[in-house]
Amino acid sequence: MLLTWIAELGAEEFLVEPSDPQAEARHNTWSLSAGPVAVTPGEVVAAFDAVAGVLAGRLTGVTLYAWHDEQVGALRVSVSSLAPDALLFGAAYRPTGDLAPIAEAFLSDPHPGFVPWEELETGEAEEVEPPPFAVWARVLP
Repeated sequence: MLLTWIAELGAEEFLVEPSDPQAEARHNTWSLSAGPVAVTPGEVVAAFDAVAGVLAGRLTGVTLYAWHDEQVGALRVSVSSLAPDALLFGAAYRPTGDLAPIAEAFLSDPHPGFVPWEELETGEAEEVEPPPFAVWARVLP
């Protein structure tokens, strides 16, 4: 099902409004789950390559991007008129052209969106800035 959902992104109508990137994020962001079907990272990469090719025929100068949202256990996908290094994230991120490690992390998550009790922190811990998370980004020509 995951590969079908990725393929269907090629038929979606995306909002491209450079003057309102927040509206783009609200309208264009999708949350995908892996489900019980076995899918390989290579298949996910190939599916996104195909979608990028389809979208490049309709959209130009936009960024197609994806990341593993560990908090909800989903693969998030979006389209923005912003450059890969200017995307609207509330935390530090690292744009990358390599989707395979992101797909691997997403697909290998044994309990998507689940945080074990022992990993939860009380409000008393000192604030530590998490490392930047990887965001696959491709600018469509």
